[in-house]
Parts: sequence; structure tokens; C-alpha cells
Amino acid sequence: MFFQRYYLDCLSHASYMIADEETKVAAIIDPQRDIDQYLEDATNHGLEIKHVILTHFHADFVAGHIELRDQLGARIYLGSKATAEFDFSALSDGDTIDLGSVRIVTMETPGHTPEGISLIVHDDQSSPAPYAVLTGDTLFLGDVGRPDLFASEGLEASELAEMLYDSLHNKLLTLPDDTLVYPAHGAGSMCGKQLSTEESSTLGNQRKYNYALQPMSREQFIDIVTADQPDAPAYFSHDAQLNRQDRASLDTSNAQALELEEVLNLQAAGAQLVDVRNSTDFASGHLRGSVNIGIDGKYATWCGTVLNKEQPIVIIGDPDRIDESIMRLGRIGFDHVAGFLKEGLSALRNHPELVRQTRRISARALSEAPSSATTIIDIRTPAEWNAGHIDNAVNIPLNQLCDRLSEIPTEGDLIVHCQGGYRSSLATSILQNAGREDAIDLVGGIKAWTTTGLPLNITEGTKPCSI
Repeated sequence: MFFQRYYLDCLSHASYMIADEETKVAAIIDPQRDIDQYLEDATNHGLEIKHVILTHFHADFVAGHIELRDQLGARIYLGSKATAEFDFSALSDGDTIDLGSVRIVTMETPGHTPEGISLIVHDDQSSPAPYAVLTGDTLFLGDVGRPDLFASEGLEASELAEMLYDSLHNKLLTLPDDTLVYPAHGAGSMCGKQLSTEESSTLGNQRKYNYALQPMSREQFIDIVTADQPDAPAYFSHDAQLNRQDRASLDTSNAQALELEEVLNLQAAGAQLVDVRNSTDFASGHLRGSVNIGIDGKYATWCGTVLNKEQPIVIIGDPDRIDESIMRLGRIGFDHVAGFLKEGLSALRNHPELVRQTRRISARALSEAPSSATTIIDIRTPAEWNAGHIDNAVNIPLNQLCDRLSEIPTEGDLIVHCQGGYRSSLATSILQNAGREDAIDLVGGIKAWTTTGLPLNITEGTKPCSI
């Protein structure tokens, strides 16, 4: 059996290729939208990709089932409860996709979504027992899928949580303890609360260590998995719908190099300018009106959170990162990129009136500033805030910032910080574009504050954050 895991760090997303090495027939499970790596591996190993399976309609990325269908003629498979615009084969409990001596057997496991399935992998030449189970977003390593994302589709989160309880206890946990578990996401995903960094585990280990699989009543389970879920990014519902649609395949080959005048005209018409450089370079000088969403971070997640999915996007950055920036937008269905600024920031060398800088402050300097004349905005999540925050700071999470600008005092210095400086650069750029030219970015965030030896106020009952 050929078994390959692919992991996309920026989206904490795992996809898989499974093939029979005799028949050379392969299946891809939960593919990312840019499919070149699957095609390359199939070519290198002489495999033919005939099947593409989605364990559910993912919300945090646009899957590559349409691309594999359009380029290779691969057959698409979904759970039997799914409805979609495109033609697909519906999989119910016990349905099997035969690759040869390698078989993929369906187990319907709703809860994270109504149509969710898990896939039991058998290699009949090696053992009659299952080799592994691909659990999608039903069972993670250290966690289970959140049941609240699709509650808007006529089901309460508690109803989905009840389905999830049954899927785990009446189905997945009936498999042998030594069955390997391969989920669709790892640590950092917003599809659960505390996912592990491990690539795989066994059902036995998950039964022993996963908090959501400990002995408890159905009611206790529902309470624990519906509580304290983080806010879902705004683009999740957009991507879930795209994964149901017979949309166009991903195409990033026509990115337009735009002259400065064209960019300014697009900006005046409502285009969004995204500077993908690091926070230090952005602070030293950037085009007025741009927002800083660095390519070296959770770029796609924050683009999907703060950008409008309808308005055109113009990318500003180093030439060797433009294609990647556009590709990563495509992975979340943001295909409306109008182009990129030709020559990057060099295009502004004769236009100083268009350049804005961002003021920055060190942790030591902030600690010595008069608190009466300073407002500190902590744009981290509530969980991060509770785990330790600067005294007298105000918590306005980044995903709520645009809606809560009126809460920010207009007098005195305005300091913005996050955990390490990535998100605060984005937040500061948002504030500047909203008219707060006085917004100042705390260099290095809470990490720099604690490294300097400065104290944190920890909410009682919480533990310090290790992020």
C-alpha cells in the first residue's frame, strides 16, 4: 500500500493519498486546492488518481476535488447526507472503494457537520484488521470537531454535538485500539479547541488521553464540546458554500503587474491593498491605505477574516512572494485578485506623499510611559488575554476590531499589541486606515514584554499561554 500524508502548515490542514501498489489506482482524501504535489507524486510512483473523497464540506479552505475532477477526470465522493451542485457518488455506512487489495470503507460520522464521514483503510495483503481510519474533522488528536460551525443550517449546536457523541462512541471507538488515526487538521486549526501537533495516533491512545473521549454522560459531552469555542473567521461560511458548488478550477496564471497609477485608481474604486511583507519592513514605509498581512504567518486565515470577499485585492510585496500570496488566497476561495504593484515599494521612490510609516515602541519604553496618557489595546483572543495580559490593557480581539473602533479612546497614545507582533501590525494598519494615525505597534508583543522581565496580570483560574 502507498500511503502519503500532506500537511499544509498555514491552514493546519492534512490531506492524504492512498493507492494500491499493484493496480496503481489511487484516491486523494480532503485535497487542498492547488493539486500539483499530488500530481507529481502520482507521476513519480506511476499511480493513477481515479478517486477524490471529501470527508465533509470543509469551512476553513476550498478543497481540490473540482481541480482533480477537471484535470484528471477523478470521481468525486461525498457522504450520503451531502447535497452539491456537481455530480458525485454518495457513500453510506459500509460502502467500499476498492483500489485493489487496498480498500477504503465508509463510516458515516456526523457531528462536526451533518454529512461527515470517516474512512477505514484496509490492506488485505498485510492484515485483516484495519490499518488506519481517516477521521476528517470528527476526531482530532487530542480533541473532536466543533459542532457549532453548521448550526445555522437548521440544526442546533447541541443536536450536532449529540450526533458527534454517537459517531465517536457507537462507531469510531468500536474499531481496534491499535487502529491508526489520521485527522484532517492539526494544532492551530479553528475547527477544534486544543488539537495536538502529532501527525497520527492510535484509537487506544485517544481513548486514554483525549479529553472528549473520557467517560462522561451524553449531556456532559454536549456541554464540554459546545463550550468556549473560538469565534469562527468570517470566510468559513463562504468556503463551505464554495465546496458545494460546481465552481471554476483554481487559476493563478494571469496575475497582472499593475503600475502605481492603476493601483491608485483601483484603490479609489474600493480595491483592498494587502502588503504581505514582514512587520518591520511594513513599519519602515508602506503605501497609504494598505493593510499588513504578512505572508510568513497565518496569512490566509487573516485575509479571510479582515478582507471583503467581494472587493478586488491588490498585492504589494517582494516579487518572489507574489505568486505564493495569490495562491494562498485562492486556497480560501479569494480569487478576486486584480493584480500586484509592479516593482513593489520601489514604485513609491518618487512619491513620498504616498508613503506612510508606523510608529513602534519597545516593551521597556511602554512600561515607563505614563499610564494615564496611554491606552493599550490587546488584540489577542480572550483565552490568550486570560492567560496573561498587561495591567490596564483593554482586550479587543483582532477579529472584532473593525466593529469596535468606537470603543477606543481618542485622547493620548494608542498602543497595540498581540503575542509576538504579527497580528498587531495588521491591527495597527487597520487603525491607521480608520484615521488613527497615532496608533503605535508594540515590538514583539507579549513575548517581548515577558522577556524584558515585566509582569503580567493573569486571570484567576487560567494558565499562562505558551503560544
